[in-house]
Amino acid sequence: MFLKSVILFFILTVQLNNSASPYLGQLSPKADPELFAPDIISDGLNNRDLAITPDGSEIYYSINMMNFELSTIMVIYQKNGQWSIPEVASFARDKNYKYLEPAISPDGSKFFFVKSRRGGGANDIWFMNRKGMEWGNPEKLGNNINTDVSETFPSITKDGTLYFSRADKDNLQIEHIYRSKFINGQYSEAEKLPSNVNSGQTQFNAFVAPDESYLIVSVYGREDSIGSIDYYIVYRNAEDEWSTPINMGTKINTASAQEYSAYVSRDNRYLFFMSTRLPSTTELTKKKYSYEDLNNIHDNHNNGNSDIYWMDTSIIEELRPEGF
Repeated sequence: MFLKSVILFFILTVQLNNSASPYLGQLSPKADPELFAPDIISDGLNNRDLAITPDGSEIYYSINMMNFELSTIMVIYQKNGQWSIPEVASFARDKNYKYLEPAISPDGSKFFFVKSRRGGGANDIWFMNRKGMEWGNPEKLGNNINTDVSETFPSITKDGTLYFSRADKDNLQIEHIYRSKFINGQYSEAEKLPSNVNSGQTQFNAFVAPDESYLIVSVYGREDSIGSIDYYIVYRNAEDEWSTPINMGTKINTASAQEYSAYVSRDNRYLFFMSTRLPSTTELTKKKYSYEDLNNIHDNHNNGNSDIYWMDTSIIEELRPEGF
C-alpha cells in the first residue's frame, strides 16, 4: 500500500506540474461527454460536486465513502504556474463531521458547502467569506435557510439568490427545490419553487445559472426518465416563469446509472456532471479475471462509483424552448 501511494504521488506530481493551463491542462471536450481529469479527480473513488473559483486557480470537489458516512471536500490549486496534488480542504478535516457539495458565488466572494455530524443529524448549509487569498471562518446560514430537516446542494446567482434542496418534513426521503433571495444583506424566507421545477417524486441538487436563466435539476420518478435519476433542465424567463422540464437526453443520462450533481463553469464553456457509469459489457466479459484484474478495476474510474464528466455547453442552447 505504501509503494502504491508513492507511485501515485509521483504520477500525479508529473501530470499536474505539466498542466499549467486551466482545468488541470485537460484537452477541451466537445459535444460528447468525456471523463474529467482521469486518475487525478476521477480516480475510482466516489467523486462529485465540482466548484471552481472564477479565476480557475482552485478546484473543489467531494469524495464520499462508506455510503456517505465518510464524506469530505477536496481541493486542487494552482500556484506559480503549477497545480498541486489533491488534498482535503483545510475547513473539511474534522472527523466528527461530513462535508460535501461545495459551491462558489459567481463573483468568488463566498464559498458555500454542506455539513452534518457523522452518525446522524440533518445536513445544513454553511458559508465562508473570501479574505485575501484565503477563506474566512465557516458560519452556518440562519433559520430562513436551515431548519430541522436537511438542506443541501447550494447554488448561487449573480445577485446572491440561493437555490438549494430541502427534505419534506413529512417524508425525509423526498426533497424539493427552494429559493431564497438575498435582500439587504440577509436571506429572505425560502420559497418552494413551482411544479415545473419540482416535477418528480423527488428532486434535488439543482444548479442555477448565474443569470438565473435556467436550472439543471436531478429528478427521480418522471415517466420520461431514461434511468433511475436523470438530469432535467428548466428554463426561466424575465417574468419568473419556468418552462416545462426537459430531459437532457442520452448523452448525459443513462439507463444503468445515477446522475445527480451538475455544474457549469463560470466562463459558460463547459458542463460538468456526475455519473455512475460502468464499462461496456464487452469490456467486462472479454477475458477471464485474475485477482489482480479485479483490484485494478476497483482502483480505476468507471468502476460503478461516481465519476465527473464534462462536455461543452452547446446542449443548453440546443434544448432551450422558444420564449425562454
